[in-house]
Amino acid sequence: MKNIVLVEDDQKLASLIAQFLQQNRFQVQVIARGDIAIDTILNVNPDLVILDINLPGCDGFAVCRAIRNKYSGPILFLTARDSDFDHVSGLEMGADDYLIKPIEPHVLLARIHTLFRRCSGQNISQISQSSVLVFGNLKIDKQSRIVTYRNQRIELTTHEFELLLLLASKPGEVQTREYVHQKMIGREYDGLDRSVDVRVSRLRKKLHDDLNKPYKIVTVWGKGYVFSATAWD
Repeated sequence: MKNIVLVEDDQKLASLIAQFLQQNRFQVQVIARGDIAIDTILNVNPDLVILDINLPGCDGFAVCRAIRNKYSGPILFLTARDSDFDHVSGLEMGADDYLIKPIEPHVLLARIHTLFRRCSGQNISQISQSSVLVFGNLKIDKQSRIVTYRNQRIELTTHEFELLLLLASKPGEVQTREYVHQKMIGREYDGLDRSVDVRVSRLRKKLHDDLNKPYKIVTVWGKGYVFSATAWD
């Protein structure tokens, strides 16, 4: 049974969500304060974190920032704040999905299942017979899920690793934004969602790419992304 930490200060809403998820065979721990949530999440290491933004103690953005580099599981924002700025900010902080209240329970459940499928790698096709991909000084170990560059370990979240693995599966080839979006997000690209762009940007930063003129993970405007096999010296 998978364990979910739900950080929500609306007691009635938290109770309804927790009851629904428990009926669908999840174990749910509800926390009403952001400051308490940080230590709890890092100690419990749940399978999924669902975060509101407007929380007492500290807001959901602060919680996400505090846990993201230490917690590798999926983080889902569930909030009434529906601005594009908040949506993009949440993704840039390392969240894996962002949903707007009110939401139908079965839609929430479907998005949770999608996150778990992505974490288990079910959406990533078989990439190579070798368990380690090597591009110059970049090494991607698929079994241990460890990435090193110039002998330094690169700390990636589960979804950042899956994104890198997906792009590195076809070095030198354009992978369309629609394809990457479908594989990583689990639904069709609507032409507006910036989730993949934000995640590529975070991945570039961690891999020491040039953010102004990327040359390791290149954007082909109007088409998609190309992983360079020769840029890792």
